[in-house]
Amino acid sequence: MQIIYILLSIVGTVLPISQFVPWLSVHGLNIPLLLQQATSSNIAAFAWADVLVSGIVVIVFIVAEGRRLGMCRLWLPLSCIVVGPSLALPFFLFLRERHLAVVGSNNLLRPASPGGAA
Repeated sequence: MQIIYILLSIVGTVLPISQFVPWLSVHGLNIPLLLQQATSSNIAAFAWADVLVSGIVVIVFIVAEGRRLGMCRLWLPLSCIVVGPSLALPFFLFLRERHLAVVGSNNLLRPASPGGAA
């Protein structure tokens, strides 16, 4: 799964940026124009609302799941939200898989506790 998550992270970076960079090169960092164009039609507003809600869900998931598993450096996948949930989520899932693999291998190396309880 790690390879799939990394590939999805790459796609989740390349696709949004391939659309934003040309717009940025033409208009510069014109926030009012960006907001106007993002809400210029119902379908555009729908798409941006979906991305916004998805981004919030991804942030909550990264924080909650990362803390539950005791993961370090949660700032890294959280900072990926500036590109979008399409990068932040698969990158976090990649890091989560790596963390679980390390934790799982560490648990296999620990001697059994006295009395057979794990």
